[in-house]
Amino acid sequence: MHADTANPTPAPKKGLGRRPRATPRIFTPLALETRTHLPTVDTAHHLSLAEQTLRAWACFENGHLRPLRIDGRRGLLWSVAEIKGLLGLA
Repeated sequence: MHADTANPTPAPKKGLGRRPRATPRIFTPLALETRTHLPTVDTAHHLSLAEQTLRAWACFENGHLRPLRIDGRRGLLWSVAEIKGLLGLA
């Protein structure tokens, strides 16, 4: 056997999922947060939940938090005060 055919590396699959981020995302600690509302990504990070869990809370209105709905690209925004209250930091 030739060395290059012994362990062929599979070709990367196209069109499956998102591209990886070029730089890692940096989250502001909740105690230092100056914004009044956070996007779903940041809220999920602070609550250690999946983004989809928060979207389900918004859709079915059965979660611990209720988001502010913004039309367009902003989507759902979550209150920092309510997040801190849920975590017992208020």
